[in-house]
Amino acid sequence: MATVIRTLTCVLLSVVAGCAVGPDFKRPASPAATGYVAGSLPDKTTSAPGVGGSEQAFAPGAQIQAQWWTLFHSEDLNRLIELSLKDSPTLAAAQANLRQAQQNLIADRDSLLWPAATANAGATRQRLSPEAQGIPPQLASQTLLTVYNASVNVSYAPDIFGAARRHIEGVRAARDVQQNELQASYLTLTANVVTTAVHEALLRGQLEATRDMVDADEKELALTQRQVQIGAVARSVMLALQTQVKQTRATIPPLELALAQSRHRLAVLCGKLPNSTDLPQFTLASFQLPPELPVSLPSDLVHQRPDILVAEAQLHQASAAVGVATANMYPQLSISASYGFESLTTGTLFSNGAKVWSVGGSLLQPLFLGGQLAAQRRAAVAAYDSSAAQYRETVLQAFENVADTLRALELDAATLAAQADAESAAHENLDLSTRQFEVGAISHLGLLDAQRSYAEARISLIAAQAARFSDTAALYQAMGGGWWNATTAGATPANAPRNE
Repeated sequence: MATVIRTLTCVLLSVVAGCAVGPDFKRPASPAATGYVAGSLPDKTTSAPGVGGSEQAFAPGAQIQAQWWTLFHSEDLNRLIELSLKDSPTLAAAQANLRQAQQNLIADRDSLLWPAATANAGATRQRLSPEAQGIPPQLASQTLLTVYNASVNVSYAPDIFGAARRHIEGVRAARDVQQNELQASYLTLTANVVTTAVHEALLRGQLEATRDMVDADEKELALTQRQVQIGAVARSVMLALQTQVKQTRATIPPLELALAQSRHRLAVLCGKLPNSTDLPQFTLASFQLPPELPVSLPSDLVHQRPDILVAEAQLHQASAAVGVATANMYPQLSISASYGFESLTTGTLFSNGAKVWSVGGSLLQPLFLGGQLAAQRRAAVAAYDSSAAQYRETVLQAFENVADTLRALELDAATLAAQADAESAAHENLDLSTRQFEVGAISHLGLLDAQRSYAEARISLIAAQAARFSDTAALYQAMGGGWWNATTAGATPANAPRNE
């Protein structure tokens, strides 16, 4: 008896206090780091002449503009991103997933935290058994009845140990997963549009340089062929130049293919078919480098990057699942009541004599389920440990991504400066070699070597210029994209309202 009293007392106190068993989720602490790379970053990058050569200053703790791509000052790029945000099926799917998660949250919250009430009305034609009811055979005809009823039924399961609240907590975390997945889709889409546009500009520049090289080589080949005819130049020189022309020309189709694929990719990112012809064409000269490179503090990064926020929400979801599994091991109380009318005729259905009602309650305490509930809780704890490890891995990979990007930006500038010097020297050498060849100071082979060196230096310079734009976009993506700095509700499609 004492045990029963203690149990009932615990139940009543739990109802009043509204306790919830299981762990209360605590947001993981930010990494204790003051920087992303070993050593220190320079205050600014080096500069180089030409496209993409301006210096950029590293700005620790600076805010990131939500529409960061506008810092490249390309109206065509801005319009393309606007189009992609409007028509991308990837973004539309992420938005739909968020709406689904939001409605699931509303449905579970309303069904678990509030009493359920249903109205019922019906008529039943039935025949009673005279033998079972003790009715004399001569009155058997009276066993054929029509029963009319109308009632309201109410049921409620008080959330004594917080199972419902932990479940809703988990569903809310699942909603947060989709919220941050949408942010991630938004960031990935905008970054992909920028980097694909830069890649197109890179290929277009290299294709132009290669075609110029072929044109120059073909002119030189025509001159050499005439010289061979008059015996001024050995045939081996002509064959060497002819081989060079063919080898260079063979590099054009792969570049054209890559350029076409880049155009197709841009169209698909914008929600268009690959045969779209209304997309702008990009060159490296159409972009400008942002003069400042914002570097978020490490303690802020974990609250900015969507992939980290997704992992955090998944960890929260796993924590709530532990609470649900724990609460399932405790008593479960349910209360039900009904009030209505039941009569053999419709005329007397709502009379006082037809009233029926019932009130009841039940308390379910698991006693022995073969260790099922304890095993389910241990499984939930293991799932939480797995989510915690995945969260930590996500943070480590994010910091690695930022560190790689910062070093790339630092060294991209140095690479571009070196490539600019190399291209300038190769161009100067080509001019000198051309003048020397015209006066007979060097052979065709010397001129061919100078031409080849200049062409390779020019193509490498274009690649170095493109790398600075691509890695600048990669930094904004690595820092989270600045979605939290949106000033209007429509600034990003991820600003969907949260109905709690």
